[in-house]
Amino acid sequence: MSERIEWGQVRVIAAKEFRDRIRNRWLLAVALIFALFALAIAWFGSAQQGEVGFRGIDVTVASLVSLVIYLLPLIALILGYDAIVGERERGSLELMLSMPITRFEILLGKYLGLAAALATSTAIGFGAGLLPMSAELTVSDGYHYAGFVASAVLLGLAFLSISMLVSVIALDRVRASGVAIALWFFFVLIFDLLLMGALVLSQGTLGSSVFAALLMLNPADVFRLLNIFSSEQVQHMYGLATVMPAGLTSPSVLLAIMLAWIVVPFTLATWRFK
Repeated sequence: MSERIEWGQVRVIAAKEFRDRIRNRWLLAVALIFALFALAIAWFGSAQQGEVGFRGIDVTVASLVSLVIYLLPLIALILGYDAIVGERERGSLELMLSMPITRFEILLGKYLGLAAALATSTAIGFGAGLLPMSAELTVSDGYHYAGFVASAVLLGLAFLSISMLVSVIALDRVRASGVAIALWFFFVLIFDLLLMGALVLSQGTLGSSVFAALLMLNPADVFRLLNIFSSEQVQHMYGLATVMPAGLTSPSVLLAIMLAWIVVPFTLATWRFK
């Protein structure tokens, strides 16, 4: 028989995690970083072509995708790597477990609180960054940009789930932080290099279906594809339309894969924590 979840206790833990991020100005700092980068890229993104000014939402989103892939996974991993192992080292985890609260409620509450802080700072930051140019945006542009921000939030939640798994498995905070940084290097910097190397070494024998399937093993690449195939102009910038099979270019399929990257690591973290 499955455990009954006491949502009141989950809300208390989630609210504490969220308040802690507001109190230490973490939320404000991340929102400010995203706002400044979004404004700078939207206004100066075409400076290398000798032009300054807003050049359209497609060009802006294409530039912001690369920024998000570098920054957001790192922020999410740093945010959650000590969620459990930190409590264990401080001795507060034993106190929490001595109370009438389950391990799943603790883990879920912490995840939801951190997720709320990450999602809020991301949405506010990117929203404020493009606010000065809102008069130049059409309704279609607004929907496109909102979709980009939503996909960025999902990317952050995926890496937050991964960081929670690291926090549950790690023996101490030092090792947890090391693993978190190593995972950032792997997913953001190394994974695509290895994939390109395998593609070159295979001399064309690695089919497009296999290549596309391997891309799904990296949430950062799933995020990139979600935004590439949301606009024909962005597709031409990246040139992936001819490589990807039609079945994996559907936003609904890519969204489902991104959701799996959120659910699976958190499920593994729950199993290990229990």
